[in-house]
Amino acid sequence: MATTRRAFCIMALGSLPVLSGCGFQLRGSHGEANLPFRTLYLAVAESSPLGIELKRNIRANGGTEIVSDQKNAEARLEVLSETRDKVIQSLNSQGRIRQYTLFYKLVFRVRGKSDADLLAPTEIVLKRDISFNESQVLAKESEEALLYRDMQSDLVQQILRRLAAIKPA
Repeated sequence: MATTRRAFCIMALGSLPVLSGCGFQLRGSHGEANLPFRTLYLAVAESSPLGIELKRNIRANGGTEIVSDQKNAEARLEVLSETRDKVIQSLNSQGRIRQYTLFYKLVFRVRGKSDADLLAPTEIVLKRDISFNESQVLAKESEEALLYRDMQSDLVQQILRRLAAIKPA
């Protein structure tokens, strides 16, 4: 009995280096986007919530500097359009709104120093469904704002992944 227990312990301890050395890692577990640019200019309005969150995430990465003059940048991210829509999804038997679908659409492109497209105009469309109850209007407005913020964070992560996939010449 003692020898089988000892053998089991030895096998368990012996397998630990094998399991820990496989190199498995969650995507983004280092918090780095590994952008291929040292400097980046963001052609986004200064007061844009999307631009502020994008700048914060790029600065947190630490490998890319955001410059204020596009002449000093290796690449330029241009937001061509940004829209938020709310579409009625369903009505109840009295003809009152029961559910909405929220849309957040963004079209952007990335250009290099020579104005060549590093990433052609790209559209990202996110959508979320939200129920509606006219007796809880304030709560539903808060939920809608929260969903838009969540979609914005998701959008920023998608932009960073697409920036990281660019292979400059």
